[in-house]
Formats: sequence, C-alpha cells, structure tokens
Amino acid sequence: MKHLIEPFRIYVLLFIFLLISAEIIWSWKKQKATYELKETLANMMIFIGFQFSKYLFAGYQLSTLSFFAKHSFLTLPHSLGIFLLTFFVTDFIYYWFHRSSHFWKPLWAFHQVHHSAMRMNLTAAYRLNWFSAIVSPLFFVPAALLGLPIDFIILSYALNLVYQFFLHTEAVGNLGAVEKVLDTPSSHRVHHGSNPIYIDKNFGGVLIIWDRLFGTYQPETEKVQYGLTTGFLSYNPFKLVLQGFVDYFKTIKFSKVE
Repeated sequence: MKHLIEPFRIYVLLFIFLLISAEIIWSWKKQKATYELKETLANMMIFIGFQFSKYLFAGYQLSTLSFFAKHSFLTLPHSLGIFLLTFFVTDFIYYWFHRSSHFWKPLWAFHQVHHSAMRMNLTAAYRLNWFSAIVSPLFFVPAALLGLPIDFIILSYALNLVYQFFLHTEAVGNLGAVEKVLDTPSSHRVHHGSNPIYIDKNFGGVLIIWDRLFGTYQPETEKVQYGLTTGFLSYNPFKLVLQGFVDYFKTIKFSKVE
C-alpha cells in the first residue's frame, strides 16, 4: 500500500500547501486573524515530528494488527463492499477512541496537544501527538478480530484523518442538511471550543451520526473560544507535545501523596 501512496505524496503536500495559502489570503482579506506566525510555526514543527514518528512506529502498528488478525473469527475478502464496511466500522471505532481520549486521563495526555491551539486553521489539524501511534492501533484490534483486511483498516483510518484536515477552518460556514450526517467545519469548531457549552462534544471523525446517537452532539450556536480551558500553553513544540504527560504524572504523584 505504501508503494501505491508514495508517488502521490508530493502532489498531496502541494495541494495542502495551496489550501493553507488560500486560507491565509482569505483570513487576511476578511481580517479574521486566524493565523499567527509563532503558532503556525509551532504547528508545522509538530507536523514534521509527527511525520517522523509515523515511520518510527509503522512496524509496531502493523505487527499489532497483524497479530490479532491471525486470531480473527472470519477472513473477509478484498472487495468494494468490504472496504465500505471497514470504513464504516473504523469510523465507529474512531468515535469511541476520540471520546475516550477526552474522558480517560492517560489518553488525554496524548490528545491534549491537539486542543492547545488558540486559533482554528488548517495547520492546527497537524497538532498531533508524536507518540499517539503507541495507543491508536489497540483500539482497532476488534476490527482485525472481525476479519476485516488489515490494509483496509489502515487505509480507512488514514482517510479518516485526511478528511479531518479539512474540518479545521473558519472559512466554511454551516452546511445545512449535511450537518445531520457528516462531521463538518462547523461541528468540529464546536469540538475545539473551550466554551462550557462546547466542552466534550462532537467526537465524530467523518460521520456525525455517532454523536447524535450517543448524546454528544452540539451545534455551533455561539462564537467559539479555542484552546484549552486553562488558556494559552506555549509556542514550544516539545512542551506542547509533552505537557499532557507531565500533567498526568503530576496528578498521579499528588494522588499518591494524598
């Protein structure tokens, strides 16, 4: 699969660069102030680190899923129908993985960096923890045990994350009926809000139906205040990535003292 994707990588990166450039121009013309130099540089440094981590943990991720695939209940064929089923199942799993990352402190340590951006723009999508690959494959073990092809699971998760890149923007408003089915920029702005009404809402990746089914959906009804509830954290990419772990181990230390 890597050999199929690799030739298109340069075109994907060029497309992303053009989109970010267009959003910067839009922000400047509309005086939206959605970009700030130091924060954007921090986002890009985190992105570079995340790209390196993908190569570092790729073997672990594949071997983890492959191990459980050997013990699967079924062996499902490679077909369009099975791929669509895999994509649907992967999106469902992602919802619970994402939701767990907000409510379980060890996982929040990985996820905190993504919510530390004080502005919503396409580069904020790349605030991804360099070590998240350690835990993410564990959530997709059930899909492997069901017999869904490993390459379909990986591709579905990758496409899920690619789709979410386009959600990190203020340039797109409410999309009407689409909001009922798909995660949209409006729904995802809510997810990044530190407003009391927005906290721990809209965990969907591609589909927003999971949030509607499980009571975590919230429409965008007031201006979104971005960032952590504790406010600005840092422009240092290492601090942004690691602070969640520092905070978590501090809570463990204090709980032991008590």
